[in-house]
Amino acid sequence: MPETTKTPARAMRLGVAGPVGTGKSSLIALLCRALSDRLRMAVITNDIYTDEDARFLKSAGVLDPERIRPVETGACPHTAIRDDVTANLLAVEDMEADFDPLDLVVIESGGDNLTATFSPALVDAQLFVLDVAGGGDVVRKGGPGIARADLLIVNKTDLGPYVSVDVERMVREGSAAREGRPVIGLSRTDAASIDELVAWVLGMLDTHRSGDHTPIDPGPMAPHTHADGTTHSHTPGRASAAAGPGA
Repeated sequence: MPETTKTPARAMRLGVAGPVGTGKSSLIALLCRALSDRLRMAVITNDIYTDEDARFLKSAGVLDPERIRPVETGACPHTAIRDDVTANLLAVEDMEADFDPLDLVVIESGGDNLTATFSPALVDAQLFVLDVAGGGDVVRKGGPGIARADLLIVNKTDLGPYVSVDVERMVREGSAAREGRPVIGLSRTDAASIDELVAWVLGMLDTHRSGDHTPIDPGPMAPHTHADGTTHSHTPGRASAAAGPGA
């Protein structure tokens, strides 16, 4: 078991959110490879009806498979990370009880839209993942995750030349959208960017352990309509709102 110099009251809980296909699971695998020899870690994944992300991480061999557990939300991914976090809280608490002490529990959201954020009742810190293949302009579209998550990741920067994206500009515009809050341009082929991410996680863990970090609420999701016509408004105190056309 890796040694630690401090024993926090409980593990830091780090949320990873972002649209489908941005590389959230691969990023978590990267973190596990980089940190599991230094930190006692566990992972909770979220999928609507499957355990696909958990199976991917288990097959990658990045942690003991028992330290990777799925939550099947049965509804929109944001529901279980923001509206009603009970299933995720129970999964985290079970993991902490089974593997006490833990240093870090990473909670992966199911792929959602640009407005998905974690409740601060569930995570202590959260990062939001975009990727260059989604287009260089996506970072300018904003949203609470892009603007106010603790860290914005511009992922798969090595693909920039192949999708005609100016990566440096995308990172720069991300920093402007976040008013200087941290942004990391990340590639699994770029050791320096991986080191930057690892340093950020370790720094956040230090502030969690010292009690100097206060979990933030990036803000409620914007109103959006699903394929069945249901509109979610996410007004404070309401999990979902009016039915859409034809109701």
